[in-house]
Order: sequence, then structure tokens, then C-alpha cells
Amino acid sequence: MIPITLAPAQTDIAVIGKGPLALRRFRQLRDLGGDPLLFCETPDADLANEAGARLRRRHPSRKDLRDLQVVWVAGLDEAQSAEIAADARAEKTLVNVEDVLAFCDFHTPAIVRRGDLLLTASTGGASPAAARFARETLEAAFPEGWDEALVELADARRRARANGVAPAAISAEAQAILARRGLIPGAPSTH
Repeated sequence: MIPITLAPAQTDIAVIGKGPLALRRFRQLRDLGGDPLLFCETPDADLANEAGARLRRRHPSRKDLRDLQVVWVAGLDEAQSAEIAADARAEKTLVNVEDVLAFCDFHTPAIVRRGDLLLTASTGGASPAAARFARETLEAAFPEGWDEALVELADARRRARANGVAPAAISAEAQAILARRGLIPGAPSTH
């Protein structure tokens, strides 16, 4: 596996499918900052309402797939999923078919988000349950509060770099900020 983080503003993405799996994936991508299209021939009310103007009431054409960079397929039968995966690959579009490893160019990891801090766990699709356990462990290890800490760390780093502070000193200051906030195990919070 090659881990990458996609910039949602620069990545054309879509969900292709129907039902609760497609709705969950669509919401997840939106929550992560994406603006996905949703291709669904017969959307239920929840999908239609959630997607709004981003809904396309059809399966994607080859041109649609060519114009996208990454697609997630969810809630379709294996034959439909196989056809869409083959078409996407032919157009050089990365594809993930929910729970069908043979049709996946990539896997979506379990995610913990604390502001701009993004932590992920993946088993390469081998065990979603193990990835979920790893995510829960990360949630406990990285409690709420990291979002505010990252804002402070970014400001401190910007100021230090503008003043020509050495990288080692910037790192030490970051560690001190995290310790003061009680975000480093064993360090008392003074915040």
C-alpha cells in the first residue's frame, strides 16, 4: 500500500451507487472536504436530498469517468460494480468498490480527524474490524484538543520560520506546546 492524502479542492471525485452504503460514503467524502458527484439511477429520498445539485440520475459514462480522478462504488451488485470498475480503469480513474478487493485500486482507511490532524488505519481491506479497532485506539490516544493545538503550532512555526529559527528549535517549541496542552503522554497540562 502507498499511503497518500488527497487535496479535496484539487481532486474530482464521485460516488457511484445506491442505498445506505452510497449515502454513508457520500457523506464521509463531504465531511472530509470533498465535493463529490453522486451517480445513482434511482436514488431514494435521503440520497437525493443529500446530493442535491451534485446528483446525476444515471450511471456514469466513459466520458464522466475520464473527467474524474477517483470514484467509490457502493451498494451495487457485483456485475454492475465489475463493469464500472473496468470502465474506470480503462479511463485511468482510480476506483474503490466497497468490500470487493478484486475491484479496488485503493482502500479507504479508518479515519480519526482532529482539526487538520488526520490519522488513519488500514489493513488493505483484509479486516475492516481490525481497522476500526485501530481507529478507536487512535481516538483514545489523540483526544479532542489537537485541533486547537494545531492552530497554535502552525502560528508558532510561521513566526519562527519568519525569524530564521532553526528547525530543531521549532520542533522543540512544538513539543513544548503539546506538553503544555497535555497532549503528550506523561506531560501534565498547564493550559
